[in-house]
Amino acid sequence: MRRTAFFVSGRTGITVEILGHSLLSQFEDVTFNRIVLPFVDTLEKAEEVALQIRRQALIDGCRPLVFSTIANLEIRAKIQVPDAQSFDFFAQFIGPLEEELGVQSSHTIGRSHEISNFEEYNNRINAVNFSLNHDDGVMPRDLAEADLILVGVSRSGKTPTCLYMALQFGIKAANYPLTPEDFGQHTLPRLLLPYRNKLFGLTIDPERLRQIRQERKPDSRYCQLDTCQFEVAEAEALMRQVGVPYLNTTRMSIEELATTIMHKTGLTRRAY
Repeated sequence: MRRTAFFVSGRTGITVEILGHSLLSQFEDVTFNRIVLPFVDTLEKAEEVALQIRRQALIDGCRPLVFSTIANLEIRAKIQVPDAQSFDFFAQFIGPLEEELGVQSSHTIGRSHEISNFEEYNNRINAVNFSLNHDDGVMPRDLAEADLILVGVSRSGKTPTCLYMALQFGIKAANYPLTPEDFGQHTLPRLLLPYRNKLFGLTIDPERLRQIRQERKPDSRYCQLDTCQFEVAEAEALMRQVGVPYLNTTRMSIEELATTIMHKTGLTRRAY
């Protein structure tokens, strides 16, 4: 089965796409043709969207699904055509919230992704810059500013996890690679010793690590299976010995990793 799903928003479309995707992901036997239509903020644009939806219904021979977050009531009404099944998240939730809170909402578009709170926005930008500057042990002199330091062997998922946590949560996350030079000491690298309480480890199955390293440096000693097995085993042993908690990244998404780390460390997000 194949269906078309529209994601319509008065601003960036990020919120409606995430919410809609969360719902559609529950229908594994259906293939969705996803069409994102951001910045639908005038009646003229809404009419164009309505026309596009009607055309798609004729092409598909069935009703498209239309997910939207439209604050303006007139624009919302324009895109709710009988040729489609519409799901407007604002219409679904704003009314009950207004009734419960006893106040009217502002019906302002784009509030969740605008720069309305400069402190939160600066937290996000500063965290991203920090994570970029502290990738793979670079610029270790100001690690004291880090909220979190991820450790693990090379290509175990440290960099993308740090950047996701910075961008989504405003967390200053650095990462430090554990190399064969670190394994014979049976203690943390000297650089990390003052920051023991900020450390969290990532590990990975050796076979998956071999595949990732093969793509980066094909047919090198770096990607040999026995190298990967040795490094993973030694890194896990070191983390257990010094009491650094760790997660296996092999079958976890970046989102799952970041959220689990936030939960286990008790860190609080600084950006939304």
